Amino acid sequence: MEVGEVSVKVLSVVGARPQFIKAAPVSRVLRERHTEVLVHTGQHYDEEMSAVFFEELDIPEPDHNLGIGSGPHGAQTGAMLAGVEKLLLEERPDIVLVYGDTNSTLAGALAAAKLHMPVAHVEAGLRSFNLRMPEEINRRLTDHLAQWLFCPTQTAVDNLRAEGVTAGVWLVGDVMVDALEYNLALARERAVGALARLGLEDGAYCLATLHRPRNTDEPARLAGILCALGELDCPVVLPAHPRTARAIETFGLVAPPSLRVIPPVSYLEMLALEMGARRILTDSGGVQKEAYLIGVPCVTLREETEWVETVEAGWNQLVGADPAAIRTAAARSCPGEPRAPLFGDGRAAQHIVQILAGADHP
Repeated sequence: MEVGEVSVKVLSVVGARPQFIKAAPVSRVLRERHTEVLVHTGQHYDEEMSAVFFEELDIPEPDHNLGIGSGPHGAQTGAMLAGVEKLLLEERPDIVLVYGDTNSTLAGALAAAKLHMPVAHVEAGLRSFNLRMPEEINRRLTDHLAQWLFCPTQTAVDNLRAEGVTAGVWLVGDVMVDALEYNLALARERAVGALARLGLEDGAYCLATLHRPRNTDEPARLAGILCALGELDCPVVLPAHPRTARAIETFGLVAPPSLRVIPPVSYLEMLALEMGARRILTDSGGVQKEAYLIGVPCVTLREETEWVETVEAGWNQLVGADPAAIRTAAARSCPGEPRAPLFGDGRAAQHIVQILAGADHP
């Protein structure tokens, strides 16, 4: 171990596919010298969260699966809170590690705080400044419960400082960079097969993702987005989130002929599709970052973003759900500016583990 390090037992709480992707690089580093107990709340429980998913990410399957499933925010978060609390009392970890901004994040942090166990938050300091988003509430509350706040960008550090949070704040970079660098070669190997299977040509299609309730739960808004995607000057592939697929069916919407709605794809296939796309249109925070890191211009189907750096750099444009704005943004030329390394050095996981294992415990 490094000088000053101690062996620690960490209980990591995750519940959604993006959180497992973020947790993968940290788990790999953590388990080299320390003990990790991985808890899956069951917040995402579709078939894609199978053994193949964990094998693809090169991480072990969870030690505990609470199997909570979907439901109203209060009921879901409450069930997670009770389940995580029980495991914390059984496992007695030194640190509780949470990721991002889901109900699983808040439940893990709150359960730990109630038991006076220290909390570490990966992706601390992100803000959309839109309190209508459940994610914004979750991330703000979690940040004010955490003893270690691991920020991906300087903007995140500044956001915390503006709220009076300065103790325990660390600028470590983004673990998504670690995950991308680890998996990029594998994704490239799959790219040819993935494009051939879907009948796509490299650089001759756009890729879309859509899953946020703001876009899927309002029929007129969803219909406008689908219509705009169908009017772009190239085919559009939309791997449909279960919520989106349900909404399209429930509202009786029909995808335009040039919009190909397909089932969800694996993480590596998603990276392959991102690398081959002419442009990416999304309401996902993670996909916005991946688009920037890969070098594909992004159109964000929201009015705000936590990743303001990508907008300021010219590689991302916010358009909301306005069909005309979507079409205009999708047709604009590729940014000429080189992409600055906004999200760290690809060693965020190492930085996080070294800090957690250091002598500066609360």
